[in-house]
Amino acid sequence: MISYFQAIVMGIIQGVTEPFPVSSLGHSVIVPKLLGWNLTRSNDRYVTFLVATHFATALVFLGIFWADWVRIARGFVRSIANRGVAPGDSDARLAWLLIIGTVPAGLIGLALQHPLEKLFGDAYLVAVVLMLNGVMLLWAESRRRRSRVDEADDDARLARSLTVKGAGGIGLAQALALIPGFSRSGATMSGGLLQGLSHRDAARFSFLLATPIIFAAALLKLPGLFGSGGSGIRGQALIGAIAAAIAAYLSIRFLLRFFVTNRLTPFGIYCIVAGAVSLVWLAII
Repeated sequence: MISYFQAIVMGIIQGVTEPFPVSSLGHSVIVPKLLGWNLTRSNDRYVTFLVATHFATALVFLGIFWADWVRIARGFVRSIANRGVAPGDSDARLAWLLIIGTVPAGLIGLALQHPLEKLFGDAYLVAVVLMLNGVMLLWAESRRRRSRVDEADDDARLARSLTVKGAGGIGLAQALALIPGFSRSGATMSGGLLQGLSHRDAARFSFLLATPIIFAAALLKLPGLFGSGGSGIRGQALIGAIAAAIAAYLSIRFLLRFFVTNRLTPFGIYCIVAGAVSLVWLAII
C-alpha cells in the first residue's frame, strides 16, 4: 500500500522531474529505494499510482500549450485537406514535425516494452544510467550549434528552424527515455540543441513532443485504476495526481523562462552527482 504522505512526495517528484531533464522514471525507482519504501515496479498498485500521476502531468502539458495545440491541429487538418503543407503554413509543418518526432519512440516502446520493464527493478542500474544522462546533457551542451532567436512567433520559428530529418533525430533521442534513468525531456532537448535549436526552442519542442507520448502511455494503463488494480489506491492516486499537476505546472513555467538565457549544464551536473550519491547510499543501506 501507498500512504497519503508517500503519494504526495512521489506526486511532487513526478511533477518536477517530468519536465526537468533529470528522468522521472529514474527518480520513481531510486527515491523509494533510498527512503526504504516498499514501492517498486513489481508492485501493481505503485504502477497504477504512477500512471495516474503521469496522466495528470500530461493534462498540465496540454493545458499550458492548449492554444498551440489548437493551432497545430488546425494546421494538420489543412494539410490533409490540401494534400500537402502550404508554403508559410508553420502550424501545419509543426504538426508533421511532431508526428515524425513521436513515431520512433512509439514504435520502439511497443517493440521493447516487456524487455525494458525488467530494468525498472534495478536501482543500481538506474543510478548509473542517471549519471549517463548527466553526461549526455553536458556533451550536448559542448556540441550544440549556434542558433538565432529572431522571430517573435515561437511556433513559426520552430517550424522554420527544424528539418524533417532533425525531427526524426529528436524522436530517436526521445526513445532513450524508455530506459529508466534517461530523461525524456533531457534527450529531446539535447537532440534539439544538436539540430541547431536554441535552448528555448529545444525546451518548447520537447514539451510539445512529450504530450502525446505521455498521454498515450497513460491511457493504455489508466483503465487499471478503475478496475481491481485500483482497489485501495484511488484516493492516494488522486492526491498524488493533484500534487504532480501543481508541481508540473510550476516546473514548466519556470523552465520556459529559465531556458531563455540558461543552459542544460546545471542539470547535467545534478544527474552525475545524484547518481553517484545514490550508488554510495544504496551500497551502504
